[in-house]
Amino acid sequence: MDYTVPKLTDYSAAALEKAASDLWQAFESEMGVVFSPDEKKAFRDRWFARKNGILAQINELWLKTAPKEKRAEAGRFVNGIKFEMERKVEKGITFPFAPVRSRDHAGVVADIDITLPGVRRPIGAEHPVIKTTNEMVRVFQKLGYSVAEGPVVETDYYNFEALNFPPNHPARDTQDTLFIAGQQSKTQRERLLLRTHTSPVQIRTMEKMRPPIRIVIPGTVHRNDPPDASHSPMFHQIEGLAVDTNITFGDLKGTLDHAMKEFFGSSVKTSFRPSFFPFTEPSAEMYVSCFICGGSGRRGADPCRPCKQTGWIEILGCGMVDPNVFEFVKGNGYDPKKVSGFAFGMGADRIALLKYGVDDLQLFFQGDVRFLGQWA
Repeated sequence: MDYTVPKLTDYSAAALEKAASDLWQAFESEMGVVFSPDEKKAFRDRWFARKNGILAQINELWLKTAPKEKRAEAGRFVNGIKFEMERKVEKGITFPFAPVRSRDHAGVVADIDITLPGVRRPIGAEHPVIKTTNEMVRVFQKLGYSVAEGPVVETDYYNFEALNFPPNHPARDTQDTLFIAGQQSKTQRERLLLRTHTSPVQIRTMEKMRPPIRIVIPGTVHRNDPPDASHSPMFHQIEGLAVDTNITFGDLKGTLDHAMKEFFGSSVKTSFRPSFFPFTEPSAEMYVSCFICGGSGRRGADPCRPCKQTGWIEILGCGMVDPNVFEFVKGNGYDPKKVSGFAFGMGADRIALLKYGVDDLQLFFQGDVRFLGQWA
């Protein structure tokens, strides 16, 4: 530890190079004898302590005393040294992998025992909900759909108005939607909220892209629901949109029937039942035959709980895009008299519950690796 930081008076290239050479020689010499955690701490304190470390000293003695016309050059010089030294320390002094020095009378340094088992870092795995989402998205990608994404914090316009929700729709009430505070001074369409579905991405995509389009939209959504076995204030959705000329409800049924067979197995049957959604007309809920009991409603002598003994499980909502929705993007080629389309949306969390036989949604969000590790 003989090195002391000299005060620079000469800032020529040769003088800076000589100062840097002496500094690096001392640095590498001292770092070369650091082995134990205590030595590592002492080395860091000597070189990197904020107030009186060597790097702090070169800042005072080399940078701050530099002539005004040389200060920028000296700053780059000093900062470059600091960066390289910090990088080298992070790469060169790591524990517990550094060799252990044996201080016998001869000062011999012991070798590393390479026969000892290494330290393994646990490898993570996809979360069951993310895994389910990715599998479903891949099904639609094979059908030619592109993946689209959008912001979680949305405006009332994209989340409700442009999707044909009337101003007094119950979903717009604070009992159902999580609004951002302090929005009272804004007009209703400009007020910010946490999106309640991934449908706003449909409008945003149609604003950017002319038809035809085929997109699938995975993402998180938020609603004002208390957490319980089947509800969560944050959950995951997968939506889809297809727009072109002459798209019919038959195209919708054929697409979703194929997708469900790809995901759940070729023996699965689908059923469509009338429903209502503000942004589709006509609308339907799609059911699949229970892939757990095979549609029988029973599992041996016991009733099948997932399908409630009906043999059918509700999977998603869908329908033909309401012409009123196209009116909001009519200027970008979506004239409702010339194009048509279908949309669908499903809850990835619900599908994961059914697929993995889990009866409590909260288990997916509690982070217990004993539970999540079952699908690793």
